[in-house]
Amino acid sequence: MTNKYLSDGAERAPKVREMFSRLAWRYDLVNDLMSFGLHRRWKRETVALGLEGAGPGRGSRVLDLCCGSGDLCFLAEEGGAGLVVGADFTLPMLAVARQRRARDGRRSAFVQADALALPFADGAFDVLTIGYGLRNIADIPAALTEMRRVLAPRGRAVVLDFGKPDGVVVGGLYRGFLNTLMPAVGWIFHGDPETYRYIPASLERYPAQRGVERLMREAGFSNVRYEDRLFGAMGINVGEAGA
Repeated sequence: MTNKYLSDGAERAPKVREMFSRLAWRYDLVNDLMSFGLHRRWKRETVALGLEGAGPGRGSRVLDLCCGSGDLCFLAEEGGAGLVVGADFTLPMLAVARQRRARDGRRSAFVQADALALPFADGAFDVLTIGYGLRNIADIPAALTEMRRVLAPRGRAVVLDFGKPDGVVVGGLYRGFLNTLMPAVGWIFHGDPETYRYIPASLERYPAQRGVERLMREAGFSNVRYEDRLFGAMGINVGEAGA
């Protein structure tokens, strides 16, 4: 499946940035409609898994990578995190996050950053979350290595993204849903069916929960596992930095 926002190599990042710049101001509304609000539950569970893994007295330093409009950052605040940083390379998405922060009296810091070259010291964070972002990065193994670098010893990374169901029937229904609904959503809300047709197109080449589990091990994470949601349509990957 081809898509004008999906490319390889050096062209990948600019095209993804262009797409999310276009989506930014209606991103939260469309997510609610597409997932029937379930994305909020999955994000809460992602943050809870991260903070839970930090252990007693830890979890105060949280980085949400590819933070978008700030959902996971604000959930980390609510979960008791001390320092919360959201990083994204798309300025319009960061503008939405900062607007929400000001409106709701939040305290998360938001910075523009490339997931492949994070401007943070080794071991700077106890928890790292990334929701619906890893699939969009040009070099997933390199991104996982960088995520591992900025985690403190025994810190935890949690990745939430679209998955690939095991069953033939469920998988077929899932692909049919994505290939039918996504173009319609893109057309209705952005006048461009390619914006949300990007999701099933990018999912074709994304390793999903089982592949990410393997890649996390290769990047040096320990205690690696994944959890399925919605029969595997969504996957949550968990990995920890060694001592």
